[in-house]
Amino acid sequence: MPGNLYNNCSNLPATPTRLERLLRERELRKYSKCLNDCEAELPSSTQDCFSPDLETSTCLFNDEELLETVSASRSLNDDGERLDFRTSKQRLLVVANRLPVSAVRHGEDSWQLEMSVGGLVTALLGVKEFDTRWIGWAGVNVPDEIGQKALAKALDEKRCIPVFLDEEVVHQYYNGYCNNILWPLFHYIGLPQEDRLATTRSFQSQFDGYKKANQLFADVVNEHYEEGDVVWCHDYHLMFLPKCLKERNKKMKVGWFLHTPFPSSEIHRMLPSRLELLRSVLAADLVGFHTYDYARHFVSACTRILGLEGTPEGVEDQGKLTRIAAFPVGIDSERFIKALELPEVQDHMKVLKQRFAGRKVMLGVDRLDMIKGIPQKILAFEKFLEENPNWHNKVVLLQIAVPTRTDVPEYQKLTSQVHEIVGRINGRFGSLTAVPIHHLVCLYLIICFHI
Repeated sequence: MPGNLYNNCSNLPATPTRLERLLRERELRKYSKCLNDCEAELPSSTQDCFSPDLETSTCLFNDEELLETVSASRSLNDDGERLDFRTSKQRLLVVANRLPVSAVRHGEDSWQLEMSVGGLVTALLGVKEFDTRWIGWAGVNVPDEIGQKALAKALDEKRCIPVFLDEEVVHQYYNGYCNNILWPLFHYIGLPQEDRLATTRSFQSQFDGYKKANQLFADVVNEHYEEGDVVWCHDYHLMFLPKCLKERNKKMKVGWFLHTPFPSSEIHRMLPSRLELLRSVLAADLVGFHTYDYARHFVSACTRILGLEGTPEGVEDQGKLTRIAAFPVGIDSERFIKALELPEVQDHMKVLKQRFAGRKVMLGVDRLDMIKGIPQKILAFEKFLEENPNWHNKVVLLQIAVPTRTDVPEYQKLTSQVHEIVGRINGRFGSLTAVPIHHLVCLYLIICFHI
């Protein structure tokens, strides 16, 4: 983004020109020729390994590592002959609260895996330049060893590695600290103000559960980490993870990315554990945000709350620089375009066109979440119908609401509230043949894109 001081990661090289690539490939051939006692050249297939896509896709590579890869990839076989150069992808360990699949148990040692729905999953499906392993919680409690081994084996086929959390840890860490404290605060919703003493006690137990869960994630990462891997931590669920990883291995390359807004320093001050969380995130080598504003808020929190020095590249703490940058998240657009050509999608599109023929259709696709403003959207549509009676039976609002956190009381109340509003408006402006609002709490249209 132009003018973004926190988007100039010096580790991110500019996309090389064709001339630069040719010069680089020539140097690599010279280096390989030296390794082969000046007798052989690199095969042409080697050039694909050092394409611009691979070189610029991460800011954690450098020239020495590339040359070491060339050297390490050439070995001798049993007859003492030099083996051909084999291209290999960089290993990337994606660590997130949830795996991209949900597990359903069938029997003692049998599991069924289904595709998960979420923005993180959708965005990372487009990452194909790396040998990726995904580490996370499968969304189920598996207390027995037989079940854990069977689930780990089933997930291994999907290149996933499970983190096993018991019900108490999930309650304190996920339902408690993540969803009761961090999620509202990061969206500028204040902390609960009821019984201050009870809130403080509850907060401390939730924070302890949060740190325990992050340590369990760190244990799994360390178990599967290989030298040279890049560890990519995701979201507010794992703010404590970079510190846990760096304490075990300072040379580990760790990045952390936040998939929510980061609030201003004035709002972040409301968080009792603000100092510990900020320092834990700063243990990472690279910290990413969606926008420049979020990155600026984070740097401001570090300077005003921790007293550290902010630089155009990030935050410096006693000589250690943590790079801060803005990386807007995108999607694999080709996958969505191809989904439109599927027969089942085409058939469903025809049904929708027939059902809403002659009427304007307003489409909304949102998670059923407190910060998405679904009740406000529906009430605004009611206001439009009140002020424009000539649009009755000529416009329809098709609202797709993807359920989330169904076991949290606040979200259960939100679901009931939305259903009540929709029912009242449809009863007021609808008829026997048509209603103005179609509220669908389902995953069908989302799942179509994961076929």
